[in-house]
Amino acid sequence: MESFDWAFAAFAKGEFFTAFDVETTGLSSRRDSIVEIGAIRFNSEGEISRFSTLIDPGFPMPKEASEVNNITDEMLAGQPLIREALPAFASFTADSIMVAHNAPFDCGFVNAGLARLYDDGYVLFPSLSNRVADTLIMVRRLLPGKARYNLQDITASVGIQALDAHRAFDDARLCMELFLHLAQKEQ
Repeated sequence: MESFDWAFAAFAKGEFFTAFDVETTGLSSRRDSIVEIGAIRFNSEGEISRFSTLIDPGFPMPKEASEVNNITDEMLAGQPLIREALPAFASFTADSIMVAHNAPFDCGFVNAGLARLYDDGYVLFPSLSNRVADTLIMVRRLLPGKARYNLQDITASVGIQALDAHRAFDDARLCMELFLHLAQKEQ
């Protein structure tokens, strides 16, 4: 039994899933911040709801990060702060199975952000306890021999088209569609 067969079994039973992605100011969950979260809640019957928000990190967007995700300081001005956005996201994901491409990166940023939400020295929100299915692990096993396994390349190789690459909501959509493709392939 593969390490992800449980996810396909849960999907077949109609359990709820949330495909999600984060865009950040850099690559370190300790030093950098989330600037965008996109998510789609779905099950075997289809899409249920969507979540998408930009997040003001409280400091200027690094040029290197902006060149990847095209998120600018102007776009972030006036957006919710992390202390507003992350609890809303955690509520949105609630009892669902999380799906992400390279899940340790996205989950690491969400959990680091949640850990930073303090009130008088107490953590207000625990880290996510959801089960997590990583599409990167799945495609490496189910689609061997690919030159690259990043989300945009792997989805293009199976006929799923990016509409707004490296933006959280579209990457979440790609991740959901990739999961659905893999689940159908395994039936």
